[in-house]
Amino acid sequence: MKTVRRLYFYAVALIGIEVVLWGLINLLRSIVSQTVGGTAEVLARALALTVVGLPIFLFHWLWAQRLAASDEEERSASLRAIFFYGMLLATLIPLIQNLLALVNRSALIASRLEPGRAILGGAGTAPDNLIAIAINGVVALYFWSVLRAEWPRLPDKDNFTDVRRLYRYTWVIYGLLMTIFGAQQILRYIFFVPTGLLGEMTRETIVNGLALLLIGTPLWVYTWNVVQGSLADEHERDSNLRLAILYILALSGVLTVLTTAAMVLHTLLDGLLGTAMSASELVNRVGGPLSIGVPLGAIWAYYGRWLGHHIDTIAEPVRRAGMKRIYTYILSAVGLGGAFIGAAMLVEFIVERLAGGQLVIDDTVRSNLSRAIAVSAAWLPLWLVTWRRLQGEAAAAGEAGDHARRSIVRRAYLYLALFAGVIGGMIFAAALVYELINTALTGQGNSALVTTVLNDLQLLMLFSILLAYHLVIMRRDGRSAAIALAARQKAYKLLVVDSGKGFGKAVKAALARVAPNVPVTVTARQPRGKFDAMIVSGSRLIDAPQWVRLFRGARIVVPDTADGLHWAGGIDANPIHKAALVARQLAEGQAAPPPARRSGWTMIVYLAAGLFGLQLIFMLVALVVSSFMD
Repeated sequence: MKTVRRLYFYAVALIGIEVVLWGLINLLRSIVSQTVGGTAEVLARALALTVVGLPIFLFHWLWAQRLAASDEEERSASLRAIFFYGMLLATLIPLIQNLLALVNRSALIASRLEPGRAILGGAGTAPDNLIAIAINGVVALYFWSVLRAEWPRLPDKDNFTDVRRLYRYTWVIYGLLMTIFGAQQILRYIFFVPTGLLGEMTRETIVNGLALLLIGTPLWVYTWNVVQGSLADEHERDSNLRLAILYILALSGVLTVLTTAAMVLHTLLDGLLGTAMSASELVNRVGGPLSIGVPLGAIWAYYGRWLGHHIDTIAEPVRRAGMKRIYTYILSAVGLGGAFIGAAMLVEFIVERLAGGQLVIDDTVRSNLSRAIAVSAAWLPLWLVTWRRLQGEAAAAGEAGDHARRSIVRRAYLYLALFAGVIGGMIFAAALVYELINTALTGQGNSALVTTVLNDLQLLMLFSILLAYHLVIMRRDGRSAAIALAARQKAYKLLVVDSGKGFGKAVKAALARVAPNVPVTVTARQPRGKFDAMIVSGSRLIDAPQWVRLFRGARIVVPDTADGLHWAGGIDANPIHKAALVARQLAEGQAAPPPARRSGWTMIVYLAAGLFGLQLIFMLVALVVSSFMD
């Protein structure tokens, strides 16, 4: 109930202040520069927004403040933190955007260019931007001062810390994107050779890029330094959000660099194969991919190094190896996909030349061949290097190799390859059968039938090879893992403390199903010998004999019903089965940590961060494609 009430008050307060803020901005703009029309209608609208929005905001905001002052839970609630930091973003981002527009237009005017060519706010004026900067700055300063005074009085800072972390990384990504796009604009102009055609790139490109760098680079450097300075806190160092951001930035860099490398190589091969191309055309075609590949290559190098440093600080060797494995398997999957596409393009080229009888080499043929070679040359080395490394890890003897073979990341990678092989093979097998049956029933073939059939056949064979290869790898992993796990289970001695009512028999039966190789001793008295772990019922543990209390190994407690005994979390449907699973994990050398408890709002924060990361990747891909098309 409190959460719903909290959501209502903060949502209305946020909408109310935004209505007041932009109503006041439009009002002042109308009075000062009349850029929004200066008519009675505009003035009336601005006044209405301000007059109606102000009391609504004040009522809900003051009410929320009163609740926070009287209730510690309200003061440290996640929604309150989201409101504060969301309010700062909602005011400071427009402030930065208006500052960028002001600087961009001023630089264009100083360069004797039309201000309308600005990358942002070309139709605005200096008073427009200054008013928006001032009003947003005042509102941001107010909420920042309230938030700053709030921090020392928070009884529990976890919720505010999580939201602040997302807030900081949002600014890092925002400043970094402006820096990347600014560098891309400048490099695009540097790699451009004028040809005298109308609509070509002119000097505003480099001016716009400089404006983006002038605003974005200091913002990125400052916020990144703030983030780096916060690493003195253990929670900041170990945050999943930081790790996700580093993964996204490093992977975005490597994907973009390899894509642009394929584009550049395609252009160069076109020239080497004899495609008519002037020097200026060659530079212009190469310039687009290079303009985005160079800054993203720097991002890959920089954040890839920080990702490696972050992973190296993880104390637990198994978890550290797992984090590195995630990055390497993603690169391997991408490399495999690119190599597969390149191989398919090469075979398709050969099929069309031989089956179609097209022996004349023209610019289109040269372009197709160079594109196939470029894609293969760019992506195949990535797969070969990463996959060889991963196979070496999985083939290693001992605990390290065992963990590598049984890792969830490796299994996901192999199953994804199997899925691609099955679905791709099914699609092209169906296409092949369709062509053959359709031709047999209609008796109408055409000159392209042989080419179509052979292309479907070669894709079917490629997907079959993909499927067969990874199936062999998976079976080999399964045999090695089964041998290693059986040896681990046989060396692990488990003691079950029988408390009557068939408890010992039920536990032994559950262990026989999930961990058949674990030696189990069931007893109600003190046994002889040394044991690695003990399974005991909760009721027995409460009134346990001394030898149970002094047991030095791991103790797995099974909640059960008994007179006067109540479990606060309740009893699961099958607690004995879960205890057997925990025993198997321990016998196989895996940790069995307690379930992590996170608030729902924390999960929403991380979901928002993931969606933001995906949006970043899509934006980078779109930029690469647009550069290539240019």
